[in-house]
Amino acid sequence: MTTPYNVAVIVGSLRKQAFSLRIAHAFAKLAPASLKLNVVTLHDISFFNQDLEASPPADWLAFRALLQASDAVLYVTPEYNRSIPGVLKNAIDVASRPYGKSSLLGKPTGIVSNSPGPLGGVSAAKHLQQILPGISGPIMQQPEIYLNAIGDAFDEAGELTKESLRPVLQQYIDAFAAWIAQQKK
Repeated sequence: MTTPYNVAVIVGSLRKQAFSLRIAHAFAKLAPASLKLNVVTLHDISFFNQDLEASPPADWLAFRALLQASDAVLYVTPEYNRSIPGVLKNAIDVASRPYGKSSLLGKPTGIVSNSPGPLGGVSAAKHLQQILPGISGPIMQQPEIYLNAIGDAFDEAGELTKESLRPVLQQYIDAFAAWIAQQKK
């Protein structure tokens, strides 16, 4: 068997019981053997300030190194005020610098949005699709995934209990694995 592709799964929420974090862990359990998912939270990334770029903070360097060592990136994010959370935008700003040396460049990218509401975070996903071109790799277009009504999908321990969601997640992570392999040829 070949070495699995390392995928940085960036969680766009800081909340301890975040649906995005639970979804990321569910993907890690459902991922085919061709993928190794590394769930990345953004708790320790300081605010981007271009004045610091001459001597970047250690947390920026660590985050950039983690992304550079990854073969692909999967964003799992909620929607805040019809956009992405500020912490996710900050992380993208940190990762995409210095100018012309984005740690995301060339990495096959997936986007999964979610919401306990009826729209599934579609605006957040669309904003990521606007932000990422030029600083990331190719973005998987199909299947799209906007997970709505996610509020009752997990138990207190964070385990997926909404059985109707399992095949949706499985289809997406399998398609993402095949798409990464195609991009890496």
